Amino acid sequence: MKINKKDDVKNMSSKIKLFITDCDGCLTDGGMYYDELGNEWKKFNAKDGMAFEILRNNNIITGIITGENTNIVERRAKKLKVDELHQGVKRKIEVLQKILEKYNLTYDEVAYVGDDINDIEIIEKCGLSFSPNNAIESVKQKAKVVLEKNGGDGAVREAVEYIVNTYNT
Repeated sequence: MKINKKDDVKNMSSKIKLFITDCDGCLTDGGMYYDELGNEWKKFNAKDGMAFEILRNNNIITGIITGENTNIVERRAKKLKVDELHQGVKRKIEVLQKILEKYNLTYDEVAYVGDDINDIEIIEKCGLSFSPNNAIESVKQKAKVVLEKNGGDGAVREAVEYIVNTYNT
């Protein structure tokens, strides 16, 4: 794990009340798999799934904001008991602003995991931002923490453990 910013990330972790992640490239490896019948497949990691339970056990609100709009993500979010699922989103910052208003939170109380250019605006505003190791370079430069794990390979779990372990030390 590489901490990019000189900010007090330990202090930031203790403020987190909302954890939001992108889906493709964060909860998945970013691949789009299709079979000959036209079915789409995504690979999720069970370790990332457990991360949502860890967040719930720490009273942290969870969410997914993604540009994609699929039944696969809806089913995964339901299984993970995600509090906020927003699909087909063009401007993620606008959706996040509505979530903040709903829960009466500030950007400082948000942790976000993103991997591509449509995540940069949120990454720059949130109190604590993460990028998977295989995120695009411009995202890795903006994120406060670059994770060791790749998207779909436990990156979200790594971010959650960082928050919870830092908060509890």
